[in-house]
Amino acid sequence: MPPPADIVKVAIEWPGANAQLIEIDQKKPLSSIIREVCDGWSLSGSDQFALRYADGPQLYITEQSRGEIKNGTILRLAISPTRAARQLLERIQSHGMDARLEALKELAKLSADATFATEFINMDGIAVLARLVESGTHFGEMLAFTLTAFLELMDHGIVSWDLISLSFIKQIAGYVNQPMVDVSILQRSLAILESMVLNSHSLYHRVAQEITVGQLIAHLQVSNQEIQTYAIALINALFLKAPEDRRQEMASTLAQKHLRSIILNHIIRGNRPIKAEMAHQLYVLQVLTFNLLEERMMTKMDPSDQAQRDVIFELRRIAFDGDNDPNSSTEKRKAMYTKDYKMLGFTNHINPAMDFTQTPPGMLALDNMLYLAKVHQDTYIRIVLENSSREDKHECPFGRCAIELTKMLCEILQVGELPNEGCNDYHPMFFTHDRAWEEFFCVCIQLFNKTWKEMRATSEDFNKVMQVVREQITRALAMKPTSLDQLKSKLRGLSYSEILRLRQSERMSQDDFQSPPIIELRERIQPEILELIKQQRLNRLCEGSCFRKIGNRRRQEKFWFCRLSLNHKVLHYGDLEEPPQGEVPFELLTDKIPVADIKSVVTGKDCPHMKEKSTLKQNKEVVELAFSILYDPDEALNFIAPNKYEYCIWTDGLCALLGREMSSDLTRSDLDTLISMEMKLRLLDLENITIPEAPPPVPKEPSTYNFTYHYG
Repeated sequence: MPPPADIVKVAIEWPGANAQLIEIDQKKPLSSIIREVCDGWSLSGSDQFALRYADGPQLYITEQSRGEIKNGTILRLAISPTRAARQLLERIQSHGMDARLEALKELAKLSADATFATEFINMDGIAVLARLVESGTHFGEMLAFTLTAFLELMDHGIVSWDLISLSFIKQIAGYVNQPMVDVSILQRSLAILESMVLNSHSLYHRVAQEITVGQLIAHLQVSNQEIQTYAIALINALFLKAPEDRRQEMASTLAQKHLRSIILNHIIRGNRPIKAEMAHQLYVLQVLTFNLLEERMMTKMDPSDQAQRDVIFELRRIAFDGDNDPNSSTEKRKAMYTKDYKMLGFTNHINPAMDFTQTPPGMLALDNMLYLAKVHQDTYIRIVLENSSREDKHECPFGRCAIELTKMLCEILQVGELPNEGCNDYHPMFFTHDRAWEEFFCVCIQLFNKTWKEMRATSEDFNKVMQVVREQITRALAMKPTSLDQLKSKLRGLSYSEILRLRQSERMSQDDFQSPPIIELRERIQPEILELIKQQRLNRLCEGSCFRKIGNRRRQEKFWFCRLSLNHKVLHYGDLEEPPQGEVPFELLTDKIPVADIKSVVTGKDCPHMKEKSTLKQNKEVVELAFSILYDPDEALNFIAPNKYEYCIWTDGLCALLGREMSSDLTRSDLDTLISMEMKLRLLDLENITIPEAPPPVPKEPSTYNFTYHYG
């Protein structure tokens, strides 16, 4: 007979004594259980003790967290968090340096525990740590542990960062600005400054005054990727929180300090592979850099502004400079301008300024056109003159193309959107040129012109060409070219004919599969294919997957693994120190959920862990990968999938276990692919044979049924 659900069997340790094997009744108060444990070892004053996990982070167990205790867990009897906080507070203020160092070392470890942190902070412990740092008397290991404890305590969000004093900020900034400082101290100082900037508007201004951008950039040239990551994270934080009127100024300062080339040479092209956190920070920097274009993208052109109109005149002058006649009359010049603006491909030939009143792309399109005309003048003149000499119906309107292409590139690169928490999608090629955006536009406008010619397009085909060009660009970007030259090479390989070939290979020809007999065959095949997909999903769940625990980025990443039992009746899961290299045996996964207890599977914003973390609510990327298992009585197992593929596999597999429909994008894609293959195989013998729309007629009944066959 299975034990009651409220009874948990555990082992409890105490230094110098044999472990107690007891059954914890979850209905009893935790204080009563601790009293019984203390009585077992004849320890008095049970209110001075608490239970902690013996393994992993060794967190304190509270009334709120006791429900997470599982059968077979090893616990440890320890002094209570209040008593521990009081003792450590006394020891870190003692005169003995060895005792102080040991106390700070223990404090740095315990500060990650929210229960202990609350008690320590209530005793004004953060102020004590701040004074130790401000005194400037701590160095080396002692200072590193002090900063670690301070950062861990502040990360719990119990007290406001606004309470931090200016002298503390100056001291931390001093460690960052020093040319030679211990790596562990530098790493924690950068992390503290990043948190200050991100969590307090007033502290942003103080930190910005104390930190020199030049010194931060110097930290990018070291060999330690952890330091490089923290330095870029602080640069990103300063960039993100800077007032809008200061962002351009900061970008100019970073450009003068050669930030881009330093990142390219010391990080992207460095000797070490780029880790996930570094990739995320590069992605954030890329997004913030492109977001500087948002102001121009959302600025309409003022047709009455002469300076803005002069830019359009300059475009015309560069393209048709030799055609000017200084002695012509005003009317003649006006007619000539109208003709030239038509040849330039503007929609409004009389007043082309009106073409730039739509936002996006606003004035950003005009900036791109002027850059092309001045920096790549030969290319600009060739595109304009080449199209002006074609027949009217086949000319590619340069002006309209440039405006629509700029708008498309803003959509593809998500200009104006905030970075996503879990995204690492940076493009190395954008770090290879100081004017990467403009150069990218120049490559794409030439691609547009080339595709237009390959499609033999007319003005009616403009939107079709735009669709093809978008596909060419997105496919090329997905290949992660490392330079603009490599991008050009990828785009050359994605000609219009190649796009057609790829489209044809990626989808079924709808025309061949619309007749009633084929539709009926598809309907008969579909249940078999769905069963095949279901089995594949369940097999993948049996293999299991590793998931990352969402927490503070600076803390060491924690992982956990989940897999389905081979009989499909139990989900096994447990924590891991690092990502597994192969199959994780069931014995290492200490926790389990019977499939019969699962009530439902929820996704996205409906997940408990998405509701709890307000910072993640705005994070589309993380929300799209979140799902939770709700099981009896009122428990939830929360997941953040490492990628979209794993998300689809797990949500499909869990739905299959519960007898529900698998509705992910991956299922739809697999279903289409497998049905297409199966139908083509079955129809091989009917190649070049026309399949009738209707079945052949049933023959008339015979006049008599008086016939037999004699087997002789």
